[in-house]
Amino acid sequence: MLGGMTGMLADRAWPEVERPTLLVPLGSLEQHGPHLPLDTDTRIAHAVAERLAATRGREALVAPALAYGSSGEHDGFPGTVSIGGEALRSVLLEYARSASAWAATVVFVNGHGGNAEAVRQAVATLRDEEARAVAWTPCAPDEGWTVDAHAGRTETSLLLHLAPEHVRLERAVPGARDPLAALLPRLRRDGVRAVSPSGVLGDPAGASAEEGAALLDAMVGHARRRLAEFGAGPW
Repeated sequence: MLGGMTGMLADRAWPEVERPTLLVPLGSLEQHGPHLPLDTDTRIAHAVAERLAATRGREALVAPALAYGSSGEHDGFPGTVSIGGEALRSVLLEYARSASAWAATVVFVNGHGGNAEAVRQAVATLRDEEARAVAWTPCAPDEGWTVDAHAGRTETSLLLHLAPEHVRLERAVPGARDPLAALLPRLRRDGVRAVSPSGVLGDPAGASAEEGAALLDAMVGHARRRLAEFGAGPW
């Protein structure tokens, strides 16, 4: 929109940035089975951030996504690029220290579970340093939803809603379906490929765009409630 303003930070000129709530999508570049794109987590995080920003109007802006995360458990698959937890934590610290100079609040919207510990540590440090207004939320629905761990029905439904042209349903296969808690020791020791040669943890069968739309609504609702409890403004 030439000459107009959108809710994207990158589209603004500097005089148009006035103490916003800055929503920063955090994703990954990692395998998501033989049927989903490598940037699945980033797409989901960006969609949740966009929906959150829309509920705040001109008060909120969505930053360009940080599209690399801590994905070492997926290193056995081509296309995966991991920067590791320590590097991610350092990036988040420097990012929020800089952005806090002009943003009223910085909110990390995390779409990849492997990033969570680095995000938690970074936010705790940032809030302790100078009582910065920094918060984070995962892209997760409230309890009551049945979700699988990786590239199964949950993420396939979300991508069928968000980017159906990038879903290769004809390649979708079930993967390891044991509870994640049972898989974690081997996942941490040997990586995802040792547990699931396809990279899928769950089963894509039954996925639909309609379910993906409902899941996205549930994720946004959960994020709003979490941020309100976090003290990140009047969500």
